[in-house]
Amino acid sequence: MSTPVDQGPPALRLASTGTLTYGLPVGEVLGVSTLKGARLIAGRSGLGRVVQRLNVMEVPDILSWVKPNELLLTTGYPLRNTPQSLDNLVADLDERGLAALAIKLGRYLDTLPAEMIEQADRRGFPLILLPDDVGFDDILNQVLTDILNRQAAVLARTEEVHRALVQIVLCGGGLQEVVDEVAALLQVAVVALDGEQRVLAGAGPEEQVQAMRTLGRGSPQEGDHLVVPVVAGGFDHGRIVAYSPNGTLRETDLGILERAATVAALVVTKQQAVAAVESKYRADFLRDILAGRAGGDDRVVAHCAGFGWDLNRPVAVLVAELDGRPRGADPERPRGAEARGAEERSAQERLAAAWTAAVRRHDRGAAVASFAHEVVAVVGADPGDPADPAGPSNGPVQAMVKEAAAGFAEYRRTFSTGISRTVVSPAGLPEAYEQAVKAVRVGRQLHGDGARAHFDQLGVYRLLSLVSDPAELHAFVRETLGDLAGDGEPELVDLRRTLQVLLETNLNVAETARRLHFHYNTLRYRIGKLERMLGPFTEDAHLRLNLTLALHVLRMRGI
Repeated sequence: MSTPVDQGPPALRLASTGTLTYGLPVGEVLGVSTLKGARLIAGRSGLGRVVQRLNVMEVPDILSWVKPNELLLTTGYPLRNTPQSLDNLVADLDERGLAALAIKLGRYLDTLPAEMIEQADRRGFPLILLPDDVGFDDILNQVLTDILNRQAAVLARTEEVHRALVQIVLCGGGLQEVVDEVAALLQVAVVALDGEQRVLAGAGPEEQVQAMRTLGRGSPQEGDHLVVPVVAGGFDHGRIVAYSPNGTLRETDLGILERAATVAALVVTKQQAVAAVESKYRADFLRDILAGRAGGDDRVVAHCAGFGWDLNRPVAVLVAELDGRPRGADPERPRGAEARGAEERSAQERLAAAWTAAVRRHDRGAAVASFAHEVVAVVGADPGDPADPAGPSNGPVQAMVKEAAAGFAEYRRTFSTGISRTVVSPAGLPEAYEQAVKAVRVGRQLHGDGARAHFDQLGVYRLLSLVSDPAELHAFVRETLGDLAGDGEPELVDLRRTLQVLLETNLNVAETARRLHFHYNTLRYRIGKLERMLGPFTEDAHLRLNLTLALHVLRMRGI
């Protein structure tokens, strides 16, 4: 039984390339004057299918000639001898993405089999009966004209929107102005999200703006929301999302949203370029301060005030450095230098972002900059309180370190942090920076990845780090430990470990044997061998001191 023609809702369809297919929904095609007497006999749920082109079927092997989004017209001539396979024809046409099949009955085919109609209804594939008095050429001319007119109107409106959005940017507008304009044009809620699903700009009711944070991970959908990526220079900068809980989005809205995404990419890249220049300028000036090249205190304080930095107070320097390889990385998997470099740059950027966010929450006047392999922050720190290791663990400096670590945790990397002593003027910052660098590197050697060390916590390692010539330290180690200084022979490395535990236990033989899981007599034999190699350290306190220092220097290898 036929049913009255219903044009159905506007369609939102994507072609296989991912771009919008401009055309007319089948429901609208049925409304043109040449199809006034046409009847829809099956596939009502497919009235939203988009018609982009038309084709005429007058040969049996039409499947090799059809294309997606076609309205296929036929007199039934090629079907007259095979009515039993017409349901399979519907399935084949549907799988090839056709929009609908329109048939003129009477001359070659009197009726359509029930199986064909049932198959079309199951698949939502529209079957249309054409009136006897309409010619295919009339249908072709009118429908194609309407499709071309629709495409021209869509392109004209899209270009108009594009010009308006570009004008916003040229007049100094940003993402918020772009989002406001798109929301006004589409009369829906619109947001711009970054890669972490954070809302950069939004227009519309607050509850809808927040709801779109979860929609931004999807692909364009029909009806209630559309998602378009913001891509520039091969990098994905986020998403533009339009949301209408009432399902008022139309087929042309995706094209407008795509233009908005292009303009948003322009805004983002412009902001990034400006931020990169400003960041480099700030980092260069902070580097000059820490190197003692920025001038006197008054000049430094005045110049930093322009950046929003307050260095006219007691401050401490914090240095954060990335640790080794990513957690969970496969050491056996070969990677090119370019891939490793890109990974390190990405990790450094994320570390800088985590530190900047953490520091800004606690100290708006702090200076933060990312150098090549470290992030440096100059933060307010009262003497003997926040940065002091003996101070409270919940002080501002310690809180910054913890928050930065939490913000960076998802990146599968760790970083170590060094904290300087507090200085009361910019003139002391170069020395404080050196202290923080030594603290982060010595702290990592002593405590492993993820270490947090204050310069005053380094003890004897702080004194050893003050020796400016590493060669002198290495010479001291070789002269004091002799053959035990190297790592080439496992037996000697094992002996050195025995010496270290002996010194740590203050020559307590029983405790040393317990720690090393040696028999008492075995340890006595090893002590004799060590004294033949190093001298009578069990009796000479001065030699024991030298041996202890030499072992400490070995633990600092690579500093």
